[in-house]
Amino acid sequence: MEKQKNAVGRRKEAVARVYMSKGTGNITVNDKEYKAYFPIMYLQNQVELPFKTLDAMSSFDVVVNVQGGGPKGQAEAIKMAISRALCEVNPEYRPALKKEGLMTRDPRSVERKKFGKAKARRSFQFSKR
Repeated sequence: MEKQKNAVGRRKEAVARVYMSKGTGNITVNDKEYKAYFPIMYLQNQVELPFKTLDAMSSFDVVVNVQGGGPKGQAEAIKMAISRALCEVNPEYRPALKKEGLMTRDPRSVERKKFGKAKARRSFQFSKR
């Protein structure tokens, strides 16, 4: 693999663009080291999961641009984008990633607010008297 592979991952309102190349395992998110960008251990594990699944933690350098959504949505968007980029690098990785559920886009997003309601489903407080 001479040049970098690009991929996009989405989750809720977050969109992550990933640029992957051969390297030593550096993951940079919005010009920061990923452990600084995601201080919570759970989110760091989400970002690392595709590499841990394939035991390829130290063979690729990843540069990520991510915007929109919150920290959890961003971490899961990055997870999806990295999985897609790994499949571009080597199509044989796909079954292992698919088995872990990393190739499936999570369609769940926030339900829209309806008129006559406080939120999507919550009604205004009802007063009998």
